[in-house]
Amino acid sequence: MNYVFLLTAWLLALVLGMAIVPKILLISYKKRLFDIPDERKVHTIPVPRLGGLSFFPVILITMCFMLGIRYYLGYPIENLSPYVVLYEFLFFAVGCMTLYLTGVTDDLIGVGYRYKFLVQIAAALLLVWSGEWFNSLGGLFGIYGLPVYIGVPVTLFVVVYITNAINLIDGIDGLASGLCCIALVVLGGMCTFQEEYVFAMLAFTTFGVIVPFWFYNVFGNAKRGHKLFMGDAGSLTLGYIISLLIIHLSRIDMNEGEAGQVNLVLSFSTLIVPLFDVVRVVMHRVREGKNPFMPDKNHFHHKLLRTGLRPRAVMVTILCVALSFIGINWILVGVLNMNITLLLVLDIALWTLMQLGINRAIKRHKRMADQLALK
Repeated sequence: MNYVFLLTAWLLALVLGMAIVPKILLISYKKRLFDIPDERKVHTIPVPRLGGLSFFPVILITMCFMLGIRYYLGYPIENLSPYVVLYEFLFFAVGCMTLYLTGVTDDLIGVGYRYKFLVQIAAALLLVWSGEWFNSLGGLFGIYGLPVYIGVPVTLFVVVYITNAINLIDGIDGLASGLCCIALVVLGGMCTFQEEYVFAMLAFTTFGVIVPFWFYNVFGNAKRGHKLFMGDAGSLTLGYIISLLIIHLSRIDMNEGEAGQVNLVLSFSTLIVPLFDVVRVVMHRVREGKNPFMPDKNHFHHKLLRTGLRPRAVMVTILCVALSFIGINWILVGVLNMNITLLLVLDIALWTLMQLGINRAIKRHKRMADQLALK
């Protein structure tokens, strides 16, 4: 029965997303609410950037409806009392709504990054208040259990980190939404395996509403008015939801042992590409003497574009890289029981080697372009 409810939630979110996205397109073109191209952006035609408007309302409607149906029919989730499910879900809904409205405001009139940071911290505090905070690092750097006064700041940092990482990777069609789809499917599967059906439903509901947007974003024709972008309303919402799922799965019970470590590693592995890219970009900006919070064209997708790949090929390449990291980390930790500190070092080494290879490819492509220009 639990699988039936999960499938129904996914289908309901999918159908609602398919119904709402065309309406958002219609309103965007009537009111001329566009993302205007500039030197940093890949697109050359004004495109609506309000696709993320559909995310939170559909997720809220689907979750409330499905939870209500379950309890009405006498199928309480995980044998939890309605009170426990209710107060955690209410704190999450408040935090997600706050970020969603901030994202909508940013998409329409713009919001300063300092204000967005404050809102993200406030939303993260609501997760902590509901009981979702990191209580262990699973042995990373030899650290296991975390006291509250350390676990709470770590949680706040991780929520802000993940939320901004998804926002910053949203630079070409289908990339941020594709990475989130991969993360949500893996995280939802992990929650299902652990019989955490409330969180599994949240993951698959979010996945369901992203699917229609992804097709419009990737395959929509901008000249015919069938294309739209996610915007901050979408990226902030997705970042918050995925942060909650990762924090929940990373909480380690003393009785879990190695299973808890595998959950922690696999959870973070789902977003390893945007998380590592943020660190690389910030380090590059600091090294160049630039403000680390100001945008540039040095993200992973920008670099791959400079190698001569087309945007869609770049998107597919990065999604394959993300899947590769998930698979490798799962094998090394889940099957071979590798120490997670050593695994982190290995991941950083692989990421660094990949970046060096891309740098060489960029130089080779530029050299070939210069030679062609001289002929």
